[in-house]
Order: sequence, then structure tokens, then C-alpha cells
Amino acid sequence: MTSPGQRRQPVDADLAVGANIRKLRVENGLTLQEFAAQLGFSHQQLQKYETGSNRVSAGVLYHIARAFCVPIDSLFEGAVDSAGPDRAVTELTRARIKCHVIVDSTSSLPVLDAMSKVLRALQEKD
Repeated sequence: MTSPGQRRQPVDADLAVGANIRKLRVENGLTLQEFAAQLGFSHQQLQKYETGSNRVSAGVLYHIARAFCVPIDSLFEGAVDSAGPDRAVTELTRARIKCHVIVDSTSSLPVLDAMSKVLRALQEKD
């Protein structure tokens, strides 16, 4: 715990979230200024989030995840858990994220209905 006036150091989760935000921003061809404007804050604030020097609030995490059509937990990818990562869970989580991104980026109701039917059929075989 830091005392008033004392600056806290970023923790692994802060750094991982920031790196993942930057990665998504760059992959989507957005500058700091463009993405910050889209979210409604300054590029300096976005840069602080990306470097981990400022923690990202739950509300901002939600808006960033929605902007990139990714689940919020994907922004934490790479953060070290004190219990250690479980490889099977990590691979399962990655597979879920891939499916989630595809579903979230689909805007056609008939296509989503068809996807739902396919997923249900596959789930019954599992």
C-alpha cells in the first residue's frame, strides 16, 4: 500500500493490460490520438494506460474491449498469476476468445442464428 503522495509501481497486470491495449490499437491501425478521441480522453491518458503507469478502470476496460470486439479477459492475457498459469486452461481460454471475437464481429441476425445452431450441434457431440 502506498502512502499519500507516494507513487505506486505498476504491477504485472497493469503492464499486461497496457501492452494488450497497445497491441490491439496498433493491429487496428489506430494512433494514440485516434483511439483516445474515440474513447473520449486525451492521448496522454491512453499512453499512461498503455505503459501501465495508470491503472485502467473497469469502465474503461469495458469500453476498450467493446471497441475492439474482444472479451475483457483477453486484455489480461500474459499477466502472471501467483498460482502459475495452467496451460490447458490458457489454450481453452484462447479458443473461447477466438470464438467470441467472431461472434461479436457478426452483425447479421440470420448468420448469428446459424452460428448458434452449429455451436449447439457441436456441443451435443462433445
